[in-house]
Amino acid sequence: MCGIVGYTGPRVAYPVIINVLKRLEYRGYDSTGVALLGKDLKVYKKKGRVADLEEAIVGQDVHAHTGIGHTRWATHGEPSDRNAHPHSSATGKLAMIHNGIIENYTQLKKELVRKGYEFKSDTDTEVLLNFIEDIKENNQCSLEEAVRVALKRVVGAYVILLVDRDEPDTIIAARKGSPLVIGIGKGEHFLGSDASPMLEYTKEVVYVNDYELAIIKPEELVLKNLGNEKITPYVQKLDLELAAIEKGGYEHFMLKEIFEQPQTIYDCLRGRLDAVEGTITMAGVQNYIGQLTNANRILIVACGTSWHAGLLAEYIFEELCRTPVEVEYASEFRYRNPVIHPGDVIIAISQSGETADTLVAIEKAKEQGAIIFGVVNVVGSSIARLSHSGAYTHAGPEIGVASTKAFTAQLVVLTMIALKVAMEKGTITRERFMHLLNELHEIPAKTEIVLQQSEKIKELAEKYKDARDFLYLGRGYNFPIALEGALKLKEISYIHAEGYPAAEMKHGPIALVDESLPVVFVATKDSYHEKIVSNIQEIKARKGKVIAVITEGDETIKGMADDVIEVPEADEIVAPMLSTIPMQLLAYYIGVAKQLDVDKPRNLAKSVTVE
Repeated sequence: MCGIVGYTGPRVAYPVIINVLKRLEYRGYDSTGVALLGKDLKVYKKKGRVADLEEAIVGQDVHAHTGIGHTRWATHGEPSDRNAHPHSSATGKLAMIHNGIIENYTQLKKELVRKGYEFKSDTDTEVLLNFIEDIKENNQCSLEEAVRVALKRVVGAYVILLVDRDEPDTIIAARKGSPLVIGIGKGEHFLGSDASPMLEYTKEVVYVNDYELAIIKPEELVLKNLGNEKITPYVQKLDLELAAIEKGGYEHFMLKEIFEQPQTIYDCLRGRLDAVEGTITMAGVQNYIGQLTNANRILIVACGTSWHAGLLAEYIFEELCRTPVEVEYASEFRYRNPVIHPGDVIIAISQSGETADTLVAIEKAKEQGAIIFGVVNVVGSSIARLSHSGAYTHAGPEIGVASTKAFTAQLVVLTMIALKVAMEKGTITRERFMHLLNELHEIPAKTEIVLQQSEKIKELAEKYKDARDFLYLGRGYNFPIALEGALKLKEISYIHAEGYPAAEMKHGPIALVDESLPVVFVATKDSYHEKIVSNIQEIKARKGKVIAVITEGDETIKGMADDVIEVPEADEIVAPMLSTIPMQLLAYYIGVAKQLDVDKPRNLAKSVTVE
């Protein structure tokens, strides 16, 4: 959840670390800090954003060629200067940053307190750091060996980076359950929570695996397992450009990423869908086509926005493939004792590929014989590597905390998988298959048309920005889009919003309806259209304000709603890819109208890599 960075090499470390921290700030922004290892070890940290840290250390000595930096999303201990990372050890010889949660830190802390240790913070990180130093001092061993011994006692998830005053130009790193990437330059190395912020410096990276420890010097990278056996690093080349992680003239990353969707959807389809030949080419699906077509059951595990993509995929798979599908919150699935049979297919959906709950969930299912199919955006991510097979969404880096383009890319990939499996099983006619291929092929162009209404949606945002609550309603394929719309509004504007199946409102939520409540209907033309018209009438009868996302030319709902946003006509299976975009824009513009930081909503971070 936190952002971590490290550098060792010929450059002055501080500007590099600050630059990468700014690019990683979407991972956490409660507090930030750096530890710089030169002639001495200096630690500077501050509650607040990276800019607050920069201001606080103006005039300080920041000349060093090795350093580590951290931007925090608080887990243990409130955001404050003293709880900010890096933490210093009791002797001041060591400094450490940490992403993760040490679950048995209380036990370790009691042991250290009995030995006379005193703690300056409320964090589990300071406990682990002093536990490492205690081992190092008592055993007169190297920092590398002390880390290896300590981590055999640790329960939880972590990425840690340490520097030692007695070991200049060296960073020790280790990971379990949280991401760590090492960038390789000429006589220099970079470390980070993900690869994209390193693009400015290098495109060659090594993804560190669980239970691996790295010893990094300017000219040397040594990888070992916790058994002290050396591992040959696998160097990968990043297929990204620096422009992909910059705003490109947009006010916010979120707006840029919303407007990138015609291109990202096209990129997702490119090389896979051929509407003329009538084919879908997906190697990851083809390699496991037998397991996918013969599965007695598909379980989809995901969190947040990815869970909404999974819910829509349930409807599509059951309709097209006639395979039973269950959609599980990964955070619940990992703690239950689910019934999993060998040969069950688990589809794990995650933008980052590092979502902690989803990772643990699929590890558990894999142990029980399930086939794991990953749908992720980040190449080389943990879920991608843990899966038997999978498909990348190719949405490119998504910097805004609220997921937008990653969501539509997930819907496209999941729909293509369902179509390919359905055709292989013979549960869909060739005519229907070709129709849906053409419908998918047209989505990028239709997305452009939806985005042309952004100014109109901006006006709606001004009209409704002061509402205290919103209700989002949809039926069938549009129900998950209602859930996603409500989530976006909550994330970006801090307005309470609920998503519901429209038919369920009579079972409780209709009690909320009065003249002050905006009700957003996702009401594109589909097999539920007459029913959704009735639901709108029920809201209007109670003086609710109706905002409806409708199909172009739908005069029936246009005549009933207070405000409408029109999207191009599309088959009901692919229409949600269009109707979700007005939801994204409405949330964005309401957040901006309320003068909120839409790229970095309070209490949220982009990738949930801790429990």
